[in-house]
Amino acid sequence: MFSGSIPALVTPFRDGAFDAPAFKRLVEWQIGEGTSALVPCGTTGESPTLGFEEHYRVIDCCIEAAAGRVPVIAGCGSNDTATAIRHMRHAQAAGATAALIVAPYYNRPTQDGMLAHFKALADACDLPIVVYNVPGRTVADISAETMCKLAEMPSIVAIKDASGDLARVTMHRAGAGKDFCQLSGNDDLWLPHAVMGGVGCISVTANVAPRLCAEFAAAAAAADWASALVLHDRLFDLHKAMFSDASPGPAKYALSRIHDWFSPEVRLPIIPANDASRAAVDAALAAAGVL
Repeated sequence: MFSGSIPALVTPFRDGAFDAPAFKRLVEWQIGEGTSALVPCGTTGESPTLGFEEHYRVIDCCIEAAAGRVPVIAGCGSNDTATAIRHMRHAQAAGATAALIVAPYYNRPTQDGMLAHFKALADACDLPIVVYNVPGRTVADISAETMCKLAEMPSIVAIKDASGDLARVTMHRAGAGKDFCQLSGNDDLWLPHAVMGGVGCISVTANVAPRLCAEFAAAAAAADWASALVLHDRLFDLHKAMFSDASPGPAKYALSRIHDWFSPEVRLPIIPANDASRAAVDAALAAAGVL
């Protein structure tokens, strides 16, 4: 259902508030550079720091700016099932294409609890769901077996896998079917994920190098692995630099270097990228030819 380069969009702030004009410019730039879909209000969008109304304003703004040109996969996850349902219903009413739903964090549900959580979401709202597995952040890991069971639900259409376990691409393909949409959640593993059957990436790096990431995605889709490897190598330092300090500090700093209208402002508990991180970002931007 989804493929290609899909940025997990940062949320621009200015003087403590959501900077809607900058966000709309970011969306316009992304689409012009070849981005294939957009994800507002993911972790990279600092969603844990957004209140309900602010969260919904970001989703609405993204959908309005995209104007139907690319799909919008709205971040709707929560460790509270009722809150996730509330987010999904708003996103559906606003016109989102799908919801990105992270595994419930902090609560540490069992695998049966995961199944019950996602079934409750699917029963309450028929908006398509992209399951997000990122055990490094949530602690709760959605096993390959559980993911294949989830894929049997008609509204669960894709996975963003940031487990770092590439074997799962094959396990998901075997258990969920070769047509089940598998997206990488790790930029640095995008190439091997694609070789094994993935069709795209929900990416941090695509925030700052959307054209290069779109070119990489096109090469992978064409099975032009030689070209994909060249682009992977060109982007690799940038992939690393995006996590040289707490995300999305480095990504926001990078965008402030590329665009004079973008502020690197973040919200606590995230703080601005430190000196070493900024130096790494500057070097990576230069190496990739972005600056």
